[in-house]
Amino acid sequence: MTRPFQISLFALGAQRHGMALGYILGGAWVAILLVAFAAPAPALDGADQRLTSPTAQLPMFKDPRAALRAGLESYHSGKAGASIEALRYAADGGEYLAQWKLARMYAEGDGVARDDHKAFDYFSKIVEHFAEDDPDPSLRSMASSAFVSVGRYLRAGIASAKLAPDPERAFDLFRYAATFFGDADAQYNVARMYLDGVGVKKDMRQGMNWLDLAARKGHAPAQALLGEMMFNGEAGGAAQRPRGLMYLTLARESAGNAPADQWIIDLHAKALASASEADRRAAVAMLENYLRHRD
Repeated sequence: MTRPFQISLFALGAQRHGMALGYILGGAWVAILLVAFAAPAPALDGADQRLTSPTAQLPMFKDPRAALRAGLESYHSGKAGASIEALRYAADGGEYLAQWKLARMYAEGDGVARDDHKAFDYFSKIVEHFAEDDPDPSLRSMASSAFVSVGRYLRAGIASAKLAPDPERAFDLFRYAATFFGDADAQYNVARMYLDGVGVKKDMRQGMNWLDLAARKGHAPAQALLGEMMFNGEAGGAAQRPRGLMYLTLARESAGNAPADQWIIDLHAKALASASEADRRAAVAMLENYLRHRD
C-alpha cells in the first residue's frame, strides 16, 4: 500500500525563501503482514451435534488445523472472545500460528483479559521450537516477533508471574532475531542494550551500527533515536544536524498519534525548533536523496 510522504514540517522555512518545498514525495511503504488462512473454515466434525454434558460445551474439531481455521474465522468475524477455545485447541496441537495469535491476544487484552504470563508462555513455545529449526518462509515474521516479544518480557520481567528480569537472556534473544531473521525491531533492541549497557557491556560503536541497520529499514524508533544522537553530536564525532533532522523527520512521518509515539513527536519538534534555516534546507535535500535511492 502506497502512502503519500509529506514534508509539511519544513513548509514554513521553505516559504521564507520562496522555495517550493511543500510538495509531496511518493514513498513506497512496505508492511510485513502475517496472512491468515483465507479459505473458509472446514466443517467441524459433528457440527450439528452438541455434547450432552452441561460441563462439556466445546465443539469437537477434526484436527488442530481445522480448529485454527475456525478460530481465525471467528476472530476475523468480530468474535474475538469466541475464538479462544478453538485457538487453544489448535495451539495445544502444535499450530504455531494459533500460539502466536493467542500470545498477541493475551498481551494486548484483545477479546480476553490481558495476561502477560500467558502471553509469555505462548510466545515461549514458538521460541523453543524455532531456536532449533529454521521456520518456513511464511512463518519467519511470526517466529521473529515471538523472539522479540519474549526478549522484552525477559528484559523487564513479569511481576505478576514472579518472573525476574533477565537482561542477558533478553539480549541473546534480540541478537538472534536481529542476525538470523534480520528483524528491524530486534536490531533496535540490540542497539538500545549496547547503548545503555544493559545485558551486555556498553559499546557505543556497536550500538550505533545496530541502530543504523534498523533505521535504514524504516524502523521509526530507531530513526528517531539515531536522528537525535546525530543532531546533538552524541553519535561520535561532530554533530550532524541536517542528517539528524532528516532521520527525525522520517520517524515523525511514520509515527502515529498513539501515546506510545509521543516521544518521537516531541524529539522532532525540539530539533526542528532549534535547527537553523541552513540545517532545515540541507535536511530537505538529504531527505529527497534518501527517498529517491530507497525507492
